[in-house]
Amino acid sequence: MGELPLDINIQEPRWDQSTFLGRARHFFTVTDPRNLLLSGAQLEASRNIVQNYRAGVVTPGLTEDQLWRAKYAYDSAFHPDTGEKMVLIGRMSAQVPMNMTITGCMLTFYRQTPTVVFWQWVNQSFNAVVNYSNRSGDAPISVGQLGTAYVSATTGAVATALGLKSLTKHLPALVGRFVPFAAVAAANCINTPLMRQRELQVGIPVTDEESQRLGHSVAAAKQGIFQVVISRICMAIPAMAIPPVIMDTLEKKDFLKRRPWLGAPLQVGLVGFCLVFATPLCCALFPQRSSLHVSRLEPELRARIHEQNPDIEVVYYNKGL
Repeated sequence: MGELPLDINIQEPRWDQSTFLGRARHFFTVTDPRNLLLSGAQLEASRNIVQNYRAGVVTPGLTEDQLWRAKYAYDSAFHPDTGEKMVLIGRMSAQVPMNMTITGCMLTFYRQTPTVVFWQWVNQSFNAVVNYSNRSGDAPISVGQLGTAYVSATTGAVATALGLKSLTKHLPALVGRFVPFAAVAAANCINTPLMRQRELQVGIPVTDEESQRLGHSVAAAKQGIFQVVISRICMAIPAMAIPPVIMDTLEKKDFLKRRPWLGAPLQVGLVGFCLVFATPLCCALFPQRSSLHVSRLEPELRARIHEQNPDIEVVYYNKGL
């Protein structure tokens, strides 16, 4: 076997991102919970392989499959723009195990106000970590901005959950089971923009097709955040809409009436099964490297791009996750 060639483009995902199937295969790999089991030494080894290859140095004996495995291990733990190692629960590979636990508990303990408040707080705390870890761009965010965004998002989620809970008090029990989903959907519309407010203030990096940075755009940030909010809401639909219907039916059966302790683990299991598929498929709704026509950029940036390279019609940016 000869040495691995240097023309493999590991700047891009392995599969064609212009198709939904290609993006789905990519995100099934990115969100694979097994990535969480990789040790610090394994992640460092993957980072060295990737960085060496990008620098034109091939690790002796490296195969193409090993290179791609290293790339996805590296991508699962390190931020694409800043290069910093993300906190464990903020990684996309933690989405399924964390969300199945939190969502399962939200759907199980939805009747009492204290438990509604507690699990909405836990959920928004987790979302805040995820939104910060998977933000777009490399602009620094102050502790004060993070604190304000976190408090605002958590307060909004709890208020929405309690408001809807009071409105559905006299409606059928099945309707009440959907309150957590409505609260999560509303909170995503609050939490994601707030935790990424810095992008809405200074913009995110936009590049040409060759990944050469052209400037920062707020318009790109708005489009990217909107796409992420839509993906997050869609991601929650199967996990928060299917299990309540199943559990409402099962709880009327003698089997669960005699074993009420099975309710919570069964709910968590159902949510987990839905999330295994919903998480990567909904992440795949929009390309990770999204595009925006130059005509939709800010006038100053648009003029600068036309002055430097009048042939550029589309710019690209990392939308975040």
